[in-house]
Amino acid sequence: MVDVGAKAETRRIARACGTIRMQPATLRLIREGTAKKGDVLGVARLAAIQAAKRTAELIPLAHPLALTRVGAEFELDAVASTVKLTVTVETLGRTGVEMEALTAVSLGLLTIYDMCKAVDRGMRIEGVMLLEKQGGKSGHYLAAPG
Repeated sequence: MVDVGAKAETRRIARACGTIRMQPATLRLIREGTAKKGDVLGVARLAAIQAAKRTAELIPLAHPLALTRVGAEFELDAVASTVKLTVTVETLGRTGVEMEALTAVSLGLLTIYDMCKAVDRGMRIEGVMLLEKQGGKSGHYLAAPG
């Protein structure tokens, strides 16, 4: 692991997103809350939060962090037949929370896949990316639009 002991503690924020594409009937199950395994978005939200908190156990060189906030927001798009997940992670610390946000998005979307795979094995997870990070010596990063 990188030595972060000399770095100043600052407020660190990262936002990441990703999308899962599915059949329209699968999206209807999610929207209506009628999937056989239960509340898909509720369980996926919890999975995303848990993944952010446990990132250091999953990514070998990630620092364990005391997170102050994890938020997971879903957008359902009936036209594109997708669910977009955006996760915001915050801490007051010496290292950023980009990996926590990216891990949370990945596991949240994988949870949707797991809960709906019996009806739609062709779902595709796409576009997992860092949208923004704030705090620390490197300053503010904002992904280019598009």
